[in-house]
Amino acid sequence: MAEIAKNGAAWPSLAWSEWAETADTLHMWTQIVGKTRLALTPLENHWWNVPLYVTARGLGTSAMPYGDEVLDIEFDFVAHRLRFRLSTGQDLSMPLRAQTVADFYKEYLECLESLGVQVKIDPMPCELASPIRFDLDTEHKSYDAEYVQRFWRILVRAEKIFRQWGTGFLGKVSPVHFFWGSFDMAVTRFSGRPAPPRPGADSIQREAYSHEVISAGFWPGNGGYGAAAFYCYAAPVPEGLAEAKVRPAAAAWDKALGEFIFKYDAVRAEASPEKALMEFLDSSYGAAADAAKWDRAALERR
Repeated sequence: MAEIAKNGAAWPSLAWSEWAETADTLHMWTQIVGKTRLALTPLENHWWNVPLYVTARGLGTSAMPYGDEVLDIEFDFVAHRLRFRLSTGQDLSMPLRAQTVADFYKEYLECLESLGVQVKIDPMPCELASPIRFDLDTEHKSYDAEYVQRFWRILVRAEKIFRQWGTGFLGKVSPVHFFWGSFDMAVTRFSGRPAPPRPGADSIQREAYSHEVISAGFWPGNGGYGAAAFYCYAAPVPEGLAEAKVRPAAAAWDKALGEFIFKYDAVRAEASPEKALMEFLDSSYGAAADAAKWDRAALERR
């Protein structure tokens, strides 16, 4: 408990039960913005053209081509506004506040129209068991600014560590992405070898897992899990990986999820959350790479 209190400013509490409704609403809002990026950018390998990125104030799209200009859209979790910027110099914003997804979607489209931006967005959310069209969603309507900012602060801290971890890998590695479909932040390493087709995979999974990967990330606990956690998994899952031991002691294989999990509250309880998280990333990647027989000598910086 003493370590959690000491680390509270840098790694704030994020109990799922206290912000689940806000998280589910924000998830839908990020999908609306993310689908704009999907519509305006050409497909890149493994859907790298669609994620959002951590910014100095929240989450943003980066520059998206629009005709001869570029557009970017940013969730500002400091001032709690959604900001639109065109390279013409035009800009506007809308407040982030408690409102239904349907109202947010309507206001969002009006902002794009005011800027003269025409883009067709699929109104059906992705990667959900029971999706509700954005324009019909009056169920999700919460916005707790304090918890949204806590979530972003954790993303900032985690992204810094993920970037440091990535410097030790010489093979193909992704940027640190925030995937709005699954509502998590991830960085992915590749062996360079094609992966066998995934049984029953949809178009999203076929593209995402076309090659062997080991992916690590942070997930706030949506989808029924109910707790924020760091994770690491391999796809395809190599034989024997579930029996591997990882560090620190609080991290372990989750049989139901099929991946290594280091719960966020356990990270906060470590004397140094930063060192503990790096140890988790190194040990879980190492276990997966060894089990999958990756050529580590060629892929890693000594």
